[in-house]
Amino acid sequence: MPRAGLDAAVVTAAAAGLADENGLAQLSMSTVADRLGVKPPSLYKHVAGLPDLTRRIAALAAAELTEELADATRGHTGREALVAAARTVRRYVQRHPGRYAATTGSRPADADDPLATALDQSLSAFVTVLRDYGLDPADEVHALRMLRSMLHGFATLEVSGGFQLGTDVDESFTWMIDFLDQGLRARASGGGGRAVGGNGRAVVDGGGAAAR
Repeated sequence: MPRAGLDAAVVTAAAAGLADENGLAQLSMSTVADRLGVKPPSLYKHVAGLPDLTRRIAALAAAELTEELADATRGHTGREALVAAARTVRRYVQRHPGRYAATTGSRPADADDPLATALDQSLSAFVTVLRDYGLDPADEVHALRMLRSMLHGFATLEVSGGFQLGTDVDESFTWMIDFLDQGLRARASGGGGRAVGGNGRAVVDGGGAAAR
């Protein structure tokens, strides 16, 4: 009989917590079972195995980040929205490095996988941030990839101890946001972009959180 109160969501939450504490690479079905006080075979009543569990962690992380991005950027446009989104990604990766790492390599098993929906919604949050810059439609995917790459790269390098030079990291973060904002504005003004505040069409690049 399955342990009372144990289900896929509980198993996923426990695994996500372990990934944040010890690193995603250290996650195993045994460590999750130990955390929950059950034997490893009990977990297979709720998840198919470690790859399935990792996808569930990725879906959880993408959904959490999407919600935080929506809350942070609500009521903001242009640079204000960009700053709010960048800070949100950075803070989320600092708080949840393990579960965020799961979004990097996980791929939906099929079109009905909850991960597919979570990643698409996460991507849409970044599309919304860029919309009010009025970029030319031909530039939208490039801008989206640039934004995700820079935010993901900065945040993951920071949590892995990749910034060893003496310059203040917060100053570098602000410099990066300024660079992004100025570059997006320059591209829009020089590339025949739409007027700031116009409606932009959603751009889909395979779905994904900032990591993808």
